[in-house]
Amino acid sequence: MRNLLAAGAIACFFVTPALAQDAEVNAETVVAVVNGTEITMGHVILLRTQLPEQYLSAPDEILFEGILKQLIDQTLLGGTVGEETLELRLTMENEYRALKAGVAIEAVIGQPLSDETIAAAYDEAYGNLPVEPEFNASHILVETEEEAEALIVALNDGANFAELAKEKSTGPSGPNGGELGWFGLGMMVPPFEEAVLGLETGQISGVVQTQFGWHVLILNDKRDVPPPALETVIDEITQTLQQAAIDETVTALRESASLEIMVEGIDPSTITNLDLLDQ
Repeated sequence: MRNLLAAGAIACFFVTPALAQDAEVNAETVVAVVNGTEITMGHVILLRTQLPEQYLSAPDEILFEGILKQLIDQTLLGGTVGEETLELRLTMENEYRALKAGVAIEAVIGQPLSDETIAAAYDEAYGNLPVEPEFNASHILVETEEEAEALIVALNDGANFAELAKEKSTGPSGPNGGELGWFGLGMMVPPFEEAVLGLETGQISGVVQTQFGWHVLILNDKRDVPPPALETVIDEITQTLQQAAIDETVTALRESASLEIMVEGIDPSTITNLDLLDQ
């Protein structure tokens, strides 16, 4: 609904008196009064932060007018609602709670992380990881063992592996000459991986059976891959540290809070009972 109103606000422009260029404007500056309800510049600024990305490239004048129209329309629509219902009150309480929690989270993750902290987290996550092998292989997949054995005969007689894969393979890689690209340990089914591990570069396997059928494969290349460099995982590490800081903050708050949970005797399936909100 918020995005729908935003689209309408930007699409349906209207002309309003412009704020004086030399006026002192702050978040409390009133830009409209709707049936006694004030709309301030702060309301406009905050609503702009919630607009879908595609609208933010519009000129500020158009955005300002469109956002103000949306706020006026929302105020008018809200004014048609009579007595506050239980559902509305609870929804507003939940939203208010979530907004305040969001502010607290931003404060926690807004604390700068030192280079030493990031480096230590990197060492803990990746410092002891061994160099991992990766393999580049191609395969030809057929339905029977006899077909696979015939492929090996043809390959030993000088047939081109890629051309034979294009002609014979029933797998999705067939049109690409059977190429599977680079893959690491654990990415292929065990019989296939075992066959790859037993090959030297350029060597063709024997017949390999998996749940997909019968394979003949060739090891095109292999390499050792070291752990990722710090600069390639720094975002991931930062997010991990931030999440740890949030968890630590919440744990500390729980331990110091006066907290009483009273759920004894409440059937968990009650969470689906929307009728309880009809009051």
